[in-house]
Amino acid sequence: MNKIAGIRQLGVTLTAHNTQITVWAPQAKSVVLHTYAPDSKVPLTAQAYGYWYAESNRLQAGQQYRIAIDENEYPDPVSRSQPEGVHGPSAMVDLQFDWTDEDYQPPSLRDLIIYELHVGTFTPNGDFEGVIERLPYLKALGINAIEIMPVAQFPGERNWGYDGVFSFAVQHSYGGAKYLQKLVDACHREDIAVILDVVYNHFGPEGNYLPAYGPYFTDKYQTPWGQAVNYDDAWNNGVRDFVLANVYMWLSDFHIDGLRLDAVHAIKDFSPRHILQEIREVTNKVIQQSGKSHFLIAECDLNDRRYLEPLEKNGLGMDAQWLDEFHHSLRVAAGEKRNGYYSEFEGVKHLTKAYQEAYVFDGGFSPHRQKFFGTSAADLPDHQFIVFSQNHDQIGNRMLGERSSMLYSPEIQRLMATAVMISSYTPMLFMGEEWASKKPFLYFVDHSDPNLIQAVREGRRREFADFHDEGEVPDPQAQDTFDQSILDWNEKEGGPHRDMLAYYRALISLRKNHPLLQQRDRKQFQIVCYPHQHTIFITILHETSRLLCILNFSSSDQTFSLDDETTWQKIWDSNDEKWGGCSSTNNNFLQVINVGKRSGTIFERAG
Repeated sequence: MNKIAGIRQLGVTLTAHNTQITVWAPQAKSVVLHTYAPDSKVPLTAQAYGYWYAESNRLQAGQQYRIAIDENEYPDPVSRSQPEGVHGPSAMVDLQFDWTDEDYQPPSLRDLIIYELHVGTFTPNGDFEGVIERLPYLKALGINAIEIMPVAQFPGERNWGYDGVFSFAVQHSYGGAKYLQKLVDACHREDIAVILDVVYNHFGPEGNYLPAYGPYFTDKYQTPWGQAVNYDDAWNNGVRDFVLANVYMWLSDFHIDGLRLDAVHAIKDFSPRHILQEIREVTNKVIQQSGKSHFLIAECDLNDRRYLEPLEKNGLGMDAQWLDEFHHSLRVAAGEKRNGYYSEFEGVKHLTKAYQEAYVFDGGFSPHRQKFFGTSAADLPDHQFIVFSQNHDQIGNRMLGERSSMLYSPEIQRLMATAVMISSYTPMLFMGEEWASKKPFLYFVDHSDPNLIQAVREGRRREFADFHDEGEVPDPQAQDTFDQSILDWNEKEGGPHRDMLAYYRALISLRKNHPLLQQRDRKQFQIVCYPHQHTIFITILHETSRLLCILNFSSSDQTFSLDDETTWQKIWDSNDEKWGGCSSTNNNFLQVINVGKRSGTIFERAG
């Protein structure tokens, strides 16, 4: 049975000489691959550890097929293509591609400016070609990495991607495998890295034929999606091989630069070697083979530094994680109501701590969770944390999918962007944020099972039962819910939107090019919080140079006195008239400074 770099090849693999077929079905009595046009059957032979294997020289790319498990036919769980959707036959795909990115090397994590996007709503095309057309725009904006929400085949043509059920098949309506490869190659030509969102904590409900093949799930644990994926129960070897082969495929066959692993806290694995550690090992093998960097970014809400520590310390080996607590603190500082998980965040006080130590809850008592929570991240490198003022979750999980542009004034939006970009952490934007798009990003699905559709509708209504005064919950199944979420690219030509876009371009350029903002080390940040004035002072030090960044979240101008004799010169003002603001901040000051309301200003030591 064929392996590459110790990774088991699964499914149908086309080579120059023959086709290799590997199926994991440990409880089956017979396994047969059934092809159509021409109609033929290829019986597989039982191997060790629940695998079945065959080779054939009669198969070719494009052929459709199903796999018969004890004479019952199903799509291939390791299918590379589902041209007729999740219930249709699988199709064979040759993943060979004429790459032109041999000399491309992604930036380091500390230098990334990440842009999160959803392929289906990023452009009216709703596919990979639409993204390719916008790459020059993203490069001009200053973006050097895109993070793509999941593209594994999901039911229908409208979905966030987290209902994927064919982890190896690229969503057919987006363009399939070849167009994803084409997108990655085009990104690399523009010096833009590609991060792909992958989901290993659960699989979607519709079109999920995994249980027909083997024990992919276990009753040992329950998750928000039901049974847990079987990483440590009987016959877990096939499930772990499945995930590791998937990681290898994205990094090798698609040249993906990084993976964003969804909700790793929901992965239940008490094996001596956690599945994340094995994912790290596979990624390291690809790095050794290719000589190129690849990184792993986790979504994790545990504030557990072990996820970020290296394998040598028995850590789980993730390169970075989304820092939700920075987002929550920032939003409360900006005026977000302290409901739900926002209830325990104290605005500028906790934002200051996030700047200083990353985790806000690092062992103290969490009122929302009603327990002592978290570990200290004080000595972990800054590039291990991804920060943002909004993302797909924080927008789409609101009842009406409101972006910051619908919740906050332009002054607050510019201030929040400044707060993100001056941090020592790695910044991320959500598509359309840069021009303050007014389009919502709603939750949408395209299921075919009436019972499942109704269950999703009722689940959303229950989730927002206390928000009746805001109107009806949008129907996730409705075409209009999806259509409302598609970005309107003409929007950015309008006056206020044009000003915001100019602001983001200049702010990103400032972060990338100013020597002190390139330091990216919070140990060189001196941070003072003025809670009564809702203001944070951040002084960035390097040798004899200094920057003073002042974030005033209050609705009033503030006056501050400094003790030193330094003369400061203003180099940035989020309320400058050229962005549509009305600045009331000194251009230069010695010891007394007036700071405009809802502003982010940056001063450099003169002389």
